[in-house]
Formats: sequence, C-alpha cells, structure tokens
Amino acid sequence: MTKTRNQFTTEFKQECVHLVLNQSYSVVQAAKAMHVGQSSLQRWLRQYRQEVKGITPQARAISPEQQRIQALEAQIRQLKRDNDLLKKASAFFAIEMQANNKSSQ
Repeated sequence: MTKTRNQFTTEFKQECVHLVLNQSYSVVQAAKAMHVGQSSLQRWLRQYRQEVKGITPQARAISPEQQRIQALEAQIRQLKRDNDLLKKASAFFAIEMQANNKSSQ
C-alpha cells in the first residue's frame, strides 16, 4: 500500500497561515481546523515569515509579493534562454551569408 502525498494550493496555505497570524488560532487549533499536520503548518508559517522578511524561498512562495518575484524571475530566465537562442541563430545566419557571398564571387 502506497501513501499519496497531499498537494495543497497556495491559497489553502495562505488561509492556514492567516488563521494563526491574524485570527489568533494556535498552530494546533489551526491544524485541526484545516485538517493538516502540525509540522506542515509550522513549515508554512516559517516559510511565510521568511518571505515577509524578503527571503525568496526555493519552494513555491506563499506570500503574494514573493509569488510575483518568482514569476518575474521565471520570466527573466525564459527571456535569457530566448536571447541565447537568437544569438546562436544570428551567428548561424551570418556564417551562411558569408559562405554564400564567397561562393557567388
């Protein structure tokens, strides 16, 4: 028998964190109310607190600001890949044009 791992949405994690930080629930109470493990909720709280301090997490961000930062970083990576591809393509075509110019002379 294999145990499947629960996948929680960012919104769900935000709601759990909100219960502890803004609704004065204890971690135990919030974990029971949301039917999640205490260790998971503690990990989300720790991650959220780091994100609020400006530390970008390796995992998917919980805070909206860090989510935006992660999206922008992904966009930058994609643009760099696109730029590298364009550089390679232009170098290839430059070589082809030089070869065609030499052969036509």
